[in-house]
Amino acid sequence: MPISRADHVGSFKRPASLLQKRIDFQNGECSADELKASEDEAIAGIVRLQTDMGLDTITDGEFRRTMFYDGFFDALEGVKVIKEPPEHLFQTFNFVRYMPVTRICVGKLKRTRPLYGEAFDFLKSVAGPENVAKLKLTMGSPEWYHFRHGKYTYESTAYSNDDDYFADLIQIYREEFHDLYSRGCRHIQIDDPILACFCDVRFRKLMADADVNPEDLLDTYIRVLNECIADKPSDLIASLHICRGNVRPDRQPFVRGPYDWIAKKVFTKLNFERFYLEYDADYSGTFEPLRYLPRNKQVVLGLVSTKIPQLEDPNVLRGRIMQAAEVIARGEIPRPTEEALLQLSISPQCGFASHAAGFEIFTYEDMLKKVTLLTDVARSVWGQT
Repeated sequence: MPISRADHVGSFKRPASLLQKRIDFQNGECSADELKASEDEAIAGIVRLQTDMGLDTITDGEFRRTMFYDGFFDALEGVKVIKEPPEHLFQTFNFVRYMPVTRICVGKLKRTRPLYGEAFDFLKSVAGPENVAKLKLTMGSPEWYHFRHGKYTYESTAYSNDDDYFADLIQIYREEFHDLYSRGCRHIQIDDPILACFCDVRFRKLMADADVNPEDLLDTYIRVLNECIADKPSDLIASLHICRGNVRPDRQPFVRGPYDWIAKKVFTKLNFERFYLEYDADYSGTFEPLRYLPRNKQVVLGLVSTKIPQLEDPNVLRGRIMQAAEVIARGEIPRPTEEALLQLSISPQCGFASHAAGFEIFTYEDMLKKVTLLTDVARSVWGQT
């Protein structure tokens, strides 16, 4: 698989026509087939855009989703939708204490059909055989609802403990990974906003106040993530995007704080090959946590913001990439700076539209300028995109 130097997290700004078609569908003014046709057309367009701009990572832009994590839990058997859930269902250290809709487990979790297979097959068909190795499929994290609901994640008639709940969920991830692999997928990314919470002293205090040991919970989630990918084929890249939140109307993150709190465990205990890290703002801290990066793993530096239209200074970006390489080079396992540089790539800090509408202040044209910036900087640093 080619290493993308100008990389991206996965989602792109949707065309206005697709956003309108989804509204029409929700209002009962068009059929599911008409919506799918609009999605197909938009996906073909965003794939052409990625190939035309020379990107070596290609996705469907998450154009069939409303939220970045759609298509997983909502497609499983054993899950119940809860409208207007009461506040006590939410853990005190979750991002929010209210959502209009959530999901809890009321029966054994089962994957009764492929979750993303049809979407990947279409992506492959429009990308063409010459680009199959570049295709990436994204999905949400296994701890998503557990972090949100804790003991209310599942009813006692479904599971008696977390281990049993996660065991079934792990099996579902494994089945989905193998199905996608059989269809030709060679890169799957898990988007994980939960791990970033362990970087934030506010969230850690809330956990402690709720009699939850942050390190024990982090260890549990690392174990679960590892078991989800434990039997994947060796040539299937598993990557992890540690997200800080990209959906608030004020464009602020849910989580702040440096990676120092989690870096050693994440880099040395998590068995993912590639890590997408948000580094577009001061609240992410310094590059010092990269000193724990082993030689066999890669980091994609999220230096370019999808929250503001202003373009970053390419000279500053190049300088930051070299700073990161120097930290890795003098890290726990010293290596030449040239070798460390080859373990790095550059990307936006998050998707261009983690929720379907994206940010109004950030336009489609702004997105194109940011992608061009990424490719220009990548060529100047590594000689390739």
